[in-house]
Amino acid sequence: MTLAAVSQPYYRYIMPYGLAKFVRFAKNVWNVDATGKTDEQAAEEGLAAMESWMNELGLVMNITELGADEKILEGLAESTLILDGVIRYLGMMIL
Repeated sequence: MTLAAVSQPYYRYIMPYGLAKFVRFAKNVWNVDATGKTDEQAAEEGLAAMESWMNELGLVMNITELGADEKILEGLAESTLILDGVIRYLGMMIL
């Protein structure tokens, strides 16, 4: 549930830095027809399809629905694992 709750905002944040990967994801996973669309439009359509699917499954789409509030945000950030291959991390490029 936590992954579902944070994935959409995170993906939209990093999308400009890995746009080609998001376009490929939209085409190959969600069968988005990119004809006549910009890469940004195709990628966004893929994320919208994913969000719709997650909603259909009844997944929680916001961490506040899991009980998160401002008091625990710092702890959440500190406990986040950063793995090799991250496209973008909080304003800093990971090469």
